[in-house]
Amino acid sequence: MVACSKANRINARSLQSAQKSVFYIKEHLPQGERIPFEVSYWLLRDQIKNNEEFLKTIEGKTAKELVDLGKDNFTKRKASGDTAYAQYENWEQMISKSAQQPSAQESADSADPRDKKGYPSVDYKMHSM
Repeated sequence: MVACSKANRINARSLQSAQKSVFYIKEHLPQGERIPFEVSYWLLRDQIKNNEEFLKTIEGKTAKELVDLGKDNFTKRKASGDTAYAQYENWEQMISKSAQQPSAQESADSADPRDKKGYPSVDYKMHSM
């Protein structure tokens, strides 16, 4: 287990520092922990509209603590009948579907119609003067 340090805790002095901190932590998490971490962050951000309250909630949290808050948030919102979460049976199913969405979006957006062959290419011929 990795020892706790300030580098793996969210610095929430401002929204900008919180986002930088979350990005840094996410990049250093194992691949399988990144999506739950990011989903938890945005679930909390969606729920807590007040910036000061949001920053106070996430200040000093580790990735695991933030994911635990996200799970609790999901459970409460699902129990209250929130339609956005009613479609999921549990947290794991929501994370699984969230993991699939970017790959589906990337494959749909990957082919730009302007990239099709047949368009004139621009070749620059360099001549000595």
